[in-house]
Amino acid sequence: MDLLTPLLSGLMSPMVLAFLLGIVAALLRSDLQIPEPLHAALTIYLLFAIGLKGGAKLEGVNPADFAGPLVAALGLCVAIPAWSYLLLRRLGRFDAVNAGAIAAHYGSVSVVTFGACVAYLDARAVAHEPFLPALLAMMEVPGILMALWLVRRTQPAPATVPASALAFVPPALGGERGRVLHELLTSKGIVLLLGGMVIGLASGKKGFEQVAPLFETPFRGVLTLFLLEIGLVTGRRLRDLRTAGPFLCTFAVVMPLLHGLLGAALGTWTGLSAGGAAALGTLAASASYIAAPAAVRVALPAANPAYYLTASLAVTFPFNVVVGIPLYFAFARWLG
Repeated sequence: MDLLTPLLSGLMSPMVLAFLLGIVAALLRSDLQIPEPLHAALTIYLLFAIGLKGGAKLEGVNPADFAGPLVAALGLCVAIPAWSYLLLRRLGRFDAVNAGAIAAHYGSVSVVTFGACVAYLDARAVAHEPFLPALLAMMEVPGILMALWLVRRTQPAPATVPASALAFVPPALGGERGRVLHELLTSKGIVLLLGGMVIGLASGKKGFEQVAPLFETPFRGVLTLFLLEIGLVTGRRLRDLRTAGPFLCTFAVVMPLLHGLLGAALGTWTGLSAGGAAALGTLAASASYIAAPAAVRVALPAANPAYYLTASLAVTFPFNVVVGIPLYFAFARWLG
């Protein structure tokens, strides 16, 4: 019953219900849609707000408290794409390119899923560590690079790319290495998250108070609108589940569940609070659909979007928002 209580309360939150409304509207073929400029504005707001609030809360944080969770987070970024790739290759029978593309999405993290977790914790007045947005920013890229390196081992770089042109580029990125690295490190998500954190840290808590009416109170409302849009997108992709196949659909539920429980356990072991451990579990369980698709389109153009987008957006994302986050929090609280 202790596990069911946070799950049931999470299902009745406005954010989850808005997400479900979007799915229902798409299935009913409603003409409801969020204009693209508004969607872009909501994305920018959420990314910058998460970074800004996290940076302001970093003021006075002891770096020693951050070290253990950071090591655990980076370890997850290496391990999750590695075993996901092997599982997809050996049991799912995917080719190297598609297995790497899917593994890249699950090795990275979802900013929106993290935002939903933070909103879930804040709504219940659950304390969590201020450096969690820093973990989010640092977990977005390494998993993608790891997955691309695994593909690179079996897919040699194109012969048309001169070796001299790649001499000073990390070897993990194949023939499009420099371009992929640039796409990742200058992507909207990284710039807004890290830039917001730097601004928040530099201005401190007093500086953040000046903009809190815009970035604190409206955050959950903006997230609710954003999840309505994601629900519409997810509903339109549900038809792709037939293309993805039963193995990938099962993978997209079972693996995030295992990753979420593992992340919550590692968070507890490294000294995080129950809220912090639940957030780390959510990050481990999430799958990217912003940074990873952009990188995969550049590095692995032959990969099938029906596989990696359907798995991450149409299966894993709703599972985490509706079921996963309350479950990871209940598990972290039980461990604590």
